[in-house]
Amino acid sequence: MIHKKHTILIAGASGVVGAAAVEHFASLPDWEVLALSRRPSPLPEGVRHVAIDLTDPAACVSAAQSLTHVTHVMFAALYELPELVAGWRDPKQMAVNEAMLRNLLDALQPAAKGLRHITLMQGTKAYGGHIKPAPGPAKERAPRHRHDNFYWLQEDLLRERQPHAGWTFTVLRPQLIFGYAIGSPMNIVAAIGAYTAVQRELGRSCTFPGGGRYINAASDSRLIARAAEFAGTHEISANETYNVVNGDALVWQDIWGSIAQRFGMETSAAESLELTKAMPAYETTWARIVSKYGLRSLSLEKMIGSSWQFTDRALAHGLANPADSVLSPIKLRQHGFPGCEDTEDSLHYWLERMQAERLLPR
Repeated sequence: MIHKKHTILIAGASGVVGAAAVEHFASLPDWEVLALSRRPSPLPEGVRHVAIDLTDPAACVSAAQSLTHVTHVMFAALYELPELVAGWRDPKQMAVNEAMLRNLLDALQPAAKGLRHITLMQGTKAYGGHIKPAPGPAKERAPRHRHDNFYWLQEDLLRERQPHAGWTFTVLRPQLIFGYAIGSPMNIVAAIGAYTAVQRELGRSCTFPGGGRYINAASDSRLIARAAEFAGTHEISANETYNVVNGDALVWQDIWGSIAQRFGMETSAAESLELTKAMPAYETTWARIVSKYGLRSLSLEKMIGSSWQFTDRALAHGLANPADSVLSPIKLRQHGFPGCEDTEDSLHYWLERMQAERLLPR
């Protein structure tokens, strides 16, 4: 079999980040793409699915025999507990996420002699914003925030092994990620779309359900994929950490009207609503929407999962004066990556994708 110039193994290929990365790299002529996930998902033509449970060391070793030509790894695999926010500080969750990366490395390093680069995903929790307000804008040069986090366990594993290996690595830190994947624990686009569709079906206005105004930012998953390509093909990115954000700012209340327009709705005064508690009660309403608009036969629980929890947090539910959360994109740009996205356009791109895929009604 003739292999292309680069072969990338994308771990977590069925997630929001992984799915966009699979699409991006599959569109590039010099890249062969291997999509690693436990469960199969629709893949672009030419992409091979690799079914591995990364928590199983023996399964990783067995699968590695067919991965000898891998040159790049994008590690976007993630284990989250059902109680999403509480799980971020749970020792079990941290241990599982470290083990998944360790198991893959232990299996792949001896087999893939041509491995050149690993991209590791982190996020804004690296700056401790889930514990107390982070400095703004948060920059990669800041000292490591002292709190228990699987980010540090995974990064330390790479830093320990890299000096003795033939590969380098790059850490990417996106913010609020826009993309789509069924059942992802942190898919705010799906949650907002489903919430809005239910409100419309019930004859209600498109009410903003969150808390107070604050300045936030987002990361389009397509932008993250392009940044991963840059990191894996430019020497300047070796062993570096980059924030990867769209480059503008996000205030939810200021773009909420455009979401209402997409669904043909009027807005009304904000009304705090805890989606985590409220939305599971609308499974019957959602089933009616699915039938009425010919959507794919998925329950709210199947499609959204714990993304309700993530969305409540992102929309600042219960907070009158939430702290701003802004990451600086400057370092990545200074190193030569020119990418950016308009956050409002990005949100609508992914809502449109979900409508086109018959996951949300028009």
